Amino acid sequence: MSAPLFRGCGTALLTPFRNGKIDFPAFGRLIDSQLDNGISALVACGTTGEPATMTEEEWESVVAFAVKRANGRVPVIAGTGGNNTRAVIARAHRAKALGADAQLCVTPFYNKTTQAGLIAHYRAIARDGALPVIVYNVPSRTGLNMLPATLAALADEENIIGMKEASGNVAQIMEMMRLCGDRIVFYSGSDELTAPILALGGLGVISVLSNIAPRQMADLAAAPVQEAAKMNIALLPLMSAMMSEVNPIPVKAAAALMGLCKNEVRLPLVPMSREKKAKMKEEMQKAGLL
Repeated sequence: MSAPLFRGCGTALLTPFRNGKIDFPAFGRLIDSQLDNGISALVACGTTGEPATMTEEEWESVVAFAVKRANGRVPVIAGTGGNNTRAVIARAHRAKALGADAQLCVTPFYNKTTQAGLIAHYRAIARDGALPVIVYNVPSRTGLNMLPATLAALADEENIIGMKEASGNVAQIMEMMRLCGDRIVFYSGSDELTAPILALGGLGVISVLSNIAPRQMADLAAAPVQEAAKMNIALLPLMSAMMSEVNPIPVKAAAALMGLCKNEVRLPLVPMSREKKAKMKEEMQKAGLL
């Protein structure tokens, strides 16, 4: 296996909006903060970035901006996933032309597919060869769970380099690791399971919380396992608050409380409820973020 794309904490970047448009000055400040605080990779237009409500031009502008701002200091991973294989491949080519280093490709949603369809989908994307692929399994969003044997069947594809696992099923993740061996690297797709994934041999996390707590998450992902576990447990209430409503509603509200951006999401998302926002604010204060 070649050297991994990154180790440690990669941030699934939120996309700041202002009056319905992308707030690039705020986005630049957010990226700078990530890099200043030890983040190892940036994901542009992942779920947290709200690409489902972007035009193609907006998606391209966000990826291009992240690449330019990072300026080669860390890898930039473009979210390309979708439920149309040909469209995913086309988007991967656009991301490559914009300078992205890899693509994060979620399993198909809504029309979904079978496990055999997942193999065919990812093989087509990988063998097209535009960009290395990090597979993203998040059945709570997609309604489709990639099984361990399915990932194992893809593990020899040269361009499939990693798995972002967010099923929440640690036994399933262990079985994936057992079947894949060292052919694929694993990243936690859930902040709460960062330390457990590290303990099992994962290389890090693709994090939501690191938008507002980059140093804490970078330190957690780089710590020895026992220390990482203590840090993970201490941050657990804040991590849970970040998922108390549909992502990225809470993290966008938290970033606004910190003055990082406006608390603006796009429909069908709506701002965080007052009660949950108050609870999240309490946890942010306990964590020293406010």
